[in-house]
Amino acid sequence: MKETLAIPAGPGRLTATLYPAPAPRAAAVLNPATGVAQVYYRAFARWLAEARGVTCLTYDYRGFGASAEGPARMVPLQMADWGITDQQAARDWLAARCPDLPLWVIGHSLGGFMLGYQTGLADIARVIAVASGPVHVRDHPWPYQAMARLFWFGLGPALVATTGYLPARLSGLGADLPGPVFRQWKRWCTRQGFHRADTTLPPWGATRLTAPLRTVALADDVMIPPHVVERLGRLYTAAPQTHVTLAAAAFRLGSVGHLAAFARRNAALWPAILGD
Repeated sequence: MKETLAIPAGPGRLTATLYPAPAPRAAAVLNPATGVAQVYYRAFARWLAEARGVTCLTYDYRGFGASAEGPARMVPLQMADWGITDQQAARDWLAARCPDLPLWVIGHSLGGFMLGYQTGLADIARVIAVASGPVHVRDHPWPYQAMARLFWFGLGPALVATTGYLPARLSGLGADLPGPVFRQWKRWCTRQGFHRADTTLPPWGATRLTAPLRTVALADDVMIPPHVVERLGRLYTAAPQTHVTLAAAAFRLGSVGHLAAFARRNAALWPAILGD
């Protein structure tokens, strides 16, 4: 039976859900994508626990989704707070809760490419990064690139300047996004080599990850195209790696794109995402 939790993270907390496996062989923290609430991942988390024997922890970043404690316009957090402090807190909590199980990290988009800024990487047994990688606006194919440029340089900044946050009803994201998160996200996606250009970030320590890394791209993903997912793997030079690109047609599915790999309707993809 699932368990709802409050996990300390920085000066706040994460609202999280633990899906325990009956006879667990591993424990996995599932780091969510930007703007995607943990409820989206619950079908996958249940499948992971019940069908694959992997206890799974899902959560919402601070100031977002079920972890929100007030209006989004009042949240001072940046994307790095989510990708470093919150992801680290969730992983550390799970490691303490399941000390005798191999520790997995499953990351969707933002959830998969911030490990190089975190600590304790030697304790990780396996990483699966789905639709994840350091993307620049020039990486998007046309005509989607035109829409992305309008979002970064027109619609997004205008909405944040007007409201103090990025409204979900207008952005298409699952919940309102705090303004500072949007602004740092924009910088990362419109500057080449963001992890070198953003001087507010801690030193990049990707060489500390030596666990097997599986990078999973979706062939029809225009937000994080397959070549960007492959680029992520090249950042982790000490990790044994497997890269796969999944085509929806091969699984008799419709469009999957960037966000729908974990949707219940696309469950046919899940064994291929896991790779075992």
